[in-house]
Amino acid sequence: MENMKDMTIGIPRGMSFYNNYPFYYGFFTDLGIKIILSDPTTKETMTKGSSLVVTETCLPIKVYIGHVLNLLEKGVDKIFVPSIQSIAPKIYNCSKIRGLPDLVRNVVKKDFTMIEATLDKSEKNQGLYEFLAEAVKPFGITDMDKIKKASKAGWRTYNNFFIMSKSGMSYKKAMNYALQGKVFIENQTKEHPISVALISHGYNILDDRTSMKVIEKLEEMDVKVYTSLQLSTEQMDDGISTLGQNMYWANEREMTGAAGHYMKDAKIDGIITLTAFGCGPDSLMCERIMRKAKSFNKPLLHLTIDEQTGEAGFVTRLEAFVDMLFRKKRANLINKMEITGETSYIPNTNYIETVK
Repeated sequence: MENMKDMTIGIPRGMSFYNNYPFYYGFFTDLGIKIILSDPTTKETMTKGSSLVVTETCLPIKVYIGHVLNLLEKGVDKIFVPSIQSIAPKIYNCSKIRGLPDLVRNVVKKDFTMIEATLDKSEKNQGLYEFLAEAVKPFGITDMDKIKKASKAGWRTYNNFFIMSKSGMSYKKAMNYALQGKVFIENQTKEHPISVALISHGYNILDDRTSMKVIEKLEEMDVKVYTSLQLSTEQMDDGISTLGQNMYWANEREMTGAAGHYMKDAKIDGIITLTAFGCGPDSLMCERIMRKAKSFNKPLLHLTIDEQTGEAGFVTRLEAFVDMLFRKKRANLINKMEITGETSYIPNTNYIETVK
């Protein structure tokens, strides 16, 4: 019988963690494998990760390396570093996500077992079950019936998380309930004067440190925030078509797809795109989104983050954008006073502001 340490897997809080963790939790737990997560991102996580890779590496990868180091410091000797190559035939991830295990191997010079399961739906025999079988092989689990049963437990946890996210529940709450095997649907009764679609990847906006709690900051400004988590795959696919695009990148749904969907949604007053500096695929996707925002008459703010981004400037840009949306929606809201005379005056704010 394996001892407890042998039946433990470390999962870094980075990259696919933010979207896939409910599934991983249900799957590994069903097989009796204990999960240890790295600590939430801190400045130290970013600094340690950055020190091992070339400067041009994008922020999410620097953060991911920092989380691998954090798990090693905790004494975890088996770390899950998946290589998610392709999620559908001819639909690929960016090279850094595809080569994540190689990247970690080349820069982290410490002795540990890297569980580098590969998912590649553009290749034969590299689908989900093969991916999961690779993930648990180091634990001596090879029975495919057990693996398939555990994958059902994974999907159960994930679907509960998805149902709650789609209903508008916050990410942390939905995650917390899903991991406890519970489902709650909250009554969304609070009225917000402004609604904004925040377009980005989970690993950029759900990491409190890298995103500088952008969702909480917007909610403090009385803004209702929508993200790709409230959308189904079908809605995002339709959004890609709305922008006249074909899906190319594996994570294009949560960028182009979500943007396309929210652009034609009348309740959305403005769109904020948030990308990590140096991300090639995102810069291409945002360029298209910006061009289309004009034709949909949706004000758009583009924010870029890296490890040097200062909170003060970041907040100033958000406040300026939200102020503009308030003015655009109700000319008298900003000053909380009646504007006499031209009560229907609305400033001409149909422009796209790009900041970095």
